[in-house]
Amino acid sequence: MSYSHQMATSSTERDIAAVLHPFTKPSGHETDGPLVIDRGDGCWVYGEDGNAYLEAASGLWCASLGFNETRLVEAACRQLRTLPFMHLFGSRSHSPAIELAERLLDLAPAPMSKVFFANSGSEAADTVVKIVWFYNNALGRPQKKKIIARADGFHGSTVAAASLTGIFRNHRKFDLPIANIRHAARPHYYRGGRPCESEEAYSSRLAEELDRQIRDEGSETVAAMIAEPVMGAGGVLVPPKGYFEKVQQVTSEHDMLFVADEVICGFGRTGNMWGSQTFGIRPDIMTTAKQLSSAYAPISAVMVSENVYDVLRAGSEDIGYFAHGFTYSGHPVSAAVALECLRIYEEMDIVARVRRLGPHLLGGLRERFGGHPLVGDVRGVGLMAGIELVEDRESGKAFDPALGVGTYCMRKALDHGLVLRALGDTMAFSPPLIATEAEIDIALDRFGEALQDTVDWLSVR
Repeated sequence: MSYSHQMATSSTERDIAAVLHPFTKPSGHETDGPLVIDRGDGCWVYGEDGNAYLEAASGLWCASLGFNETRLVEAACRQLRTLPFMHLFGSRSHSPAIELAERLLDLAPAPMSKVFFANSGSEAADTVVKIVWFYNNALGRPQKKKIIARADGFHGSTVAAASLTGIFRNHRKFDLPIANIRHAARPHYYRGGRPCESEEAYSSRLAEELDRQIRDEGSETVAAMIAEPVMGAGGVLVPPKGYFEKVQQVTSEHDMLFVADEVICGFGRTGNMWGSQTFGIRPDIMTTAKQLSSAYAPISAVMVSENVYDVLRAGSEDIGYFAHGFTYSGHPVSAAVALECLRIYEEMDIVARVRRLGPHLLGGLRERFGGHPLVGDVRGVGLMAGIELVEDRESGKAFDPALGVGTYCMRKALDHGLVLRALGDTMAFSPPLIATEAEIDIALDRFGEALQDTVDWLSVR
């Protein structure tokens, strides 16, 4: 079926006629059409249909300050009037980029030396791949190039980032992953833990498997490991006890760089400024994006340690410069918005706020739904949580993916005025960090209604 944009009249028809949507089934979109959002106010968004929706997913984990923070708008306007654009190529610079880099280095969870700016988490992940490869070439180790990510991890959707991503439907028909990318097991205790196996024992087993995988590949060929502190798109997978301590011991023994992907977890989401602090990660390189600007302007950053920077610096001498970057790296408007966002976080004491609200979200989910026959697991940390829906609670038997149970539940939540994300059959909650306890309670109430609708639907299938 095809549509002509010249014949379309309503917003729905115009969208179907003109827009190719990311991570959307085209045929289904042509049938069902989009949810067109016109405006936002705090944690609420308002559709063209006149309905109000509580946005309990922060867009895509990112709208931490909600949808009408005037200070961010004003910061963008001030910068647009002062210096709307300047690049960072060839030693050019500007105050917003300099100040933001300094602020990020001050906030970093481990000593970092320099900040490279990009525009998305995907660009940041691509930059990491290039830095890791450059680093080992500069050290005279051209064979040490393999990067280990994890099954079900998400690091973006550009060519290298999508290769790191371990959600394999993102590879099909795109000829991905590219060379030198490998995937280790996901740390999913609910699904992967053996009977009577403790979390610590499960973590030890995963670390042993990683060590064996590296040795099988050839330690001299494996350069780095990249990991999200909490795996977001993979189903809100919180690492089991001891996981990162044990994994980093393995990567250290094999002289590998460790990369923390903080695109989702950074800036308070897990109850610390960084997920690395929550789970004891000591990164050599880290990426961040999303909540860096509360998604009001595109920006991401890669931070590198002094050791990594020294190698990049020395390795650039015979080339003439560090030959990587983007036109909009450190865009002054995006940097100005990010700086104002960080000021707001500090004034709000955002970490303390998340620590106060997180137990209300996770505790409420467990109290209300932990014993529900459709719920196999409730997991989370800070203001991110996942409820995994299952066919049989006792055995943990999963639904046939073809049923699309999570997608159905997500759509019913929309019918009740609640925006969630379905990650397979895991329903993900990541409300804006400005959410109130009352709004969290509304989200729980509306999810309960959607869950009951899902039970009713399944009972008549």
